[in-house]
Amino acid sequence: MMKGCGSNGEATPSTADGGVIVCVCIPASITSSSSAQFPVLSRALAGCTNHNSVGEAAVKVALEKVMTQALSKAGSNCSDLRAVCLSLSGVNHPSDQQRVLGWLRDIFPSHVKLFVENDAVAALASGTMGKLHGCVLIVGTGCIAYGFTEDGREARASGAGPVLGDWGSGYGIAAQALTAVIKAYDGRGPQTNLTTNILKMLELSSPDELIGWTYADPSWARIAALVPVVVSSAEAGDEVANRILHDAVQELADSVKAVVQRLGLCGKDGKNHFPLVMVGGVLNANKSWDIGKEIINRISKVYPGVRPIRPEVEPAVGAALVAWNRYVKYVKESER
Repeated sequence: MMKGCGSNGEATPSTADGGVIVCVCIPASITSSSSAQFPVLSRALAGCTNHNSVGEAAVKVALEKVMTQALSKAGSNCSDLRAVCLSLSGVNHPSDQQRVLGWLRDIFPSHVKLFVENDAVAALASGTMGKLHGCVLIVGTGCIAYGFTEDGREARASGAGPVLGDWGSGYGIAAQALTAVIKAYDGRGPQTNLTTNILKMLELSSPDELIGWTYADPSWARIAALVPVVVSSAEAGDEVANRILHDAVQELADSVKAVVQRLGLCGKDGKNHFPLVMVGGVLNANKSWDIGKEIINRISKVYPGVRPIRPEVEPAVGAALVAWNRYVKYVKESER
């Protein structure tokens, strides 16, 4: 996500969000920390910003377009900005940050402070209103657990993509469901209502047709769209679907536990309070089979100080808050 902060009440921050870019502008002076009163001056949308998925050229075009639109809607331009935080999926290494910073320096004036982070940073900040402390769990098409300590240490778990085993993700859940259907059809696994339910959703007549459907367009999001079928099948009592969801819950809980342990967020006795921001469509099912609730139940048994948070503002605003906080810190340090 990207964000910029401007002075004298002028429009500044913008923010862009990895799958679909969301760019927002907020004023330089923020007088309330209440999410219900949070001032957003403008908002713009564009396409995917994961350079691992669509390539660098497409990302650069999409970013510049969405930032220009957001600033225009706010009645502003790049010269009014004071800081930008771009929080993107696919930013996994310092070399990724430096590459994206290079793009931004070609777009913005030299006085604009530029920050580039993984999209999990903006998601965390959306739940903590800009404070980078605690852990965030994002579960959508993919998944990642990411954490920060108050002294700036950070750690992550999962988030390496489906090939490297994000099995708690939406893609992972749906891929296991498809595998279960094929195994049942072959006689290599137990029978499951997932067969009937998935074929009905996809308007197919036989599991054989799943092969053609899958490889005609094996995009991760297209596969992950089957998650609601898995959840509804589990709610109806299907044992295979229930096992898939329980396995996903365990994978996701383990990812959070790994981050918490590495950073010591729980304290030496394991009982310290820490925020756990929960973000992503898979966690917002609002069903009787509540994946997010099950994850919290498992984590709280080990770390009773966990404090789950469902953000009231979008991650783009979280990125804007990160930009604002870092800009304010820069100004204070430069005045010493």
